[in-house]
Amino acid sequence: MEILGKEAMKTIKRALTGVLACSGLLFAGAALAVGDSPGGPSVNEINLQPPVTRIAEELYSLHTLMLILCTLIFVGVFGVMFYSIFAHRKSKGHKAANFHESTTVEIIWTIVPFIIVVLMALPATRTVVAMKDTSNADLTVKVTGYQWKWGYDYVKGPGEGISFLSTLTTPRSEVNGQQPITDTYLQEVDNPLVVPVNKKIRIITTANDVVHSWYVPAFGVKQDAIPGFVRDTWFKAEKVGTYRGFCTELCGKEHAYMPVVVNVLSDDDYAKWVDDEKKKMAAGQDDPNKTYTLAELTERGGKVYASNCAVCHQPTGKGGGAFPALDGSKVANGPLADHVSIVLKGKNAMPSWAPTLNDVEIASVITFERNSWGNHTGDILQPKQVADARNGRLPSGGDHLAGAAAAAASDATAASGAEGASGAAAASGETGASAPAAASGSTGASNNAAASAPQASLPATIYFETNKSTLPADAKAAVDAAAAYAKAHPDAKFTLSGYTDATGSADKNAQLAKARAEAVRDALKAAGIAEDHIILKKPETITGGADAKEARRVEISPAA
Repeated sequence: MEILGKEAMKTIKRALTGVLACSGLLFAGAALAVGDSPGGPSVNEINLQPPVTRIAEELYSLHTLMLILCTLIFVGVFGVMFYSIFAHRKSKGHKAANFHESTTVEIIWTIVPFIIVVLMALPATRTVVAMKDTSNADLTVKVTGYQWKWGYDYVKGPGEGISFLSTLTTPRSEVNGQQPITDTYLQEVDNPLVVPVNKKIRIITTANDVVHSWYVPAFGVKQDAIPGFVRDTWFKAEKVGTYRGFCTELCGKEHAYMPVVVNVLSDDDYAKWVDDEKKKMAAGQDDPNKTYTLAELTERGGKVYASNCAVCHQPTGKGGGAFPALDGSKVANGPLADHVSIVLKGKNAMPSWAPTLNDVEIASVITFERNSWGNHTGDILQPKQVADARNGRLPSGGDHLAGAAAAAASDATAASGAEGASGAAAASGETGASAPAAASGSTGASNNAAASAPQASLPATIYFETNKSTLPADAKAAVDAAAAYAKAHPDAKFTLSGYTDATGSADKNAQLAKARAEAVRDALKAAGIAEDHIILKKPETITGGADAKEARRVEISPAA
C-alpha cells in the first residue's frame, strides 16, 4: 500500500507539472498574439494605466497608499497570529489562558482601526470632491450612450455645434476569428472624441435606451449614462495622445463593442480639426426638401447602414441572433409603411432610430436596404416621406411579396382556364372556331378565376376555433397564397408560427399550438410545397391583454 501511495503521488506531480507547462505555453501564446494597445491596456498589465490627468495621478497614489496600508495590516495581524500559534503551541508545554473581557484591549482595537479608516478616508474624500467639481470648464461635451455606440455633441466652447456618432470599426472578420486580431482589437472607432490638451473638459452624460457608462482609465474618469437623467464629470489631459476606454455597464449583446477613444491634440491641431469639421458639416449638410435619386440615396444609405446597422444585421444583411436577416426579408420587400414604422419606432431588440437619425439618413438607409444584396425592389423613399411618417402619415406601396404572390396566382389561374377552354372547344368539333372559342373561354375562365382567387398575401394568418386544431374552412385562401408564392419562388422556404395565450396549462397550450402548425404544414404539403421547405417555429405566447383571437392563429411567412 505504501508503494502504491508513492506511485500515486508521482502521477499527481507529473499531471500538475504538465498542466502548469501547458498553461505557460497558452499564456505565452496569448502574449505573442497581440501587443500593447496604444493608449489602452497593456499585455499582462496588473496595475492601473499610466495617468495623464491630475485626478488619475491622485487615484494612482491612493491606490498605492491603500495597498501598502492593507499589506502592513495583513502582515502585522497574521504575523502576530502565526507567531502566537507557533511559539505557544501545546507541544512546548504552553497552556491556554482562561480570561474574560479586557476593557483596555477592546478600546485599543476599536480606536486604532478607527484612526486607520479616518487616515484612509481623508485623502480619498478630497479626491472625490475634486472629481465632482465641473465648474469653469473650457469645453463642454454631451456624451449620449446608444446600443451600441457613443454620440458626441460639442455644446459649449471651441467646436460648439459639432456632433457625430462614434462606432466600432474592428472588422467582423476579426470578431469571428477569420483573421488575426490587431493591437487595437475592439478598441478602434470611426470618429473618436477630440479635445485640446491642458484644457478642462466637462463631460455631460445621458443615454437613449439603457444604462451605459463612459470610462477612460488614463483620465481617471468613469460616469454612468442613464436614460432620462443627466450626470457630469470632467478631465484635463496633460499629455497629447490617443487614449482608450470602454462602456463599463452591461448594456446588451453588443456591450463589448462600444469602445471609447479620445484624441488629445495640441491647441493648434485642435483648432485646425474644428475648422475642418465645420467645413465638412457645411459641405455635407442634408437638405430634407431635396428630391434624391436612387443612386444618391443608396450611396448615402450604405454609409449610414455601416455605421449604425451592420453591427447587428451584419454587413451582408444576413442578420444573426435576435436580429433577423434583411436580405430577402419580408420587411425589406414588404410594404414601405411597415419598414419605415420599424425604423422609426423600433421593435423587440431593435431601438428606435427616430431621435438618432435625421430624415435624409432614414430615407437613405431604408432605400439602401430595399435595393441591396438580393433585394431589388427599385423603391425610393424620400426625406419628405419620412417627415410625414413622423407625423403619422406613413408611405404607401412597396409590398413586393404580395405582388409576387398575386402575379403567380393570376398566371396559374389563367393557364388553368386556357387549358380547360381549349379542351372544350376541341371536343365540340368546331375546328374552325377553335381558336376564337379557346380565346373566349380563356378570357372568361381567367376572369372567373381572378374573381374567386384568394385575396390573401404573405404573411398570411389562419385562425382556429377555440381548443381545436382542425384546419378551418377559410384556411384555403392562405394556403393558396403560399402555394402561389412557392411557384413564383421555387427556392423559397416558409415558417409556420403557432401562437398561444398565457392562461391555463403552458404545456397543453404549447401542444395545441404545435398541432395547429402541423395541420397547416400538412395543408401546404398537399398544395405541392415540399416538406423540407416548411419550418415549424417554437410556439409564441401572446401576453399584455392582446385579443384572444390572436392566440389561436398560425402565421405563414417567407423565411428570412
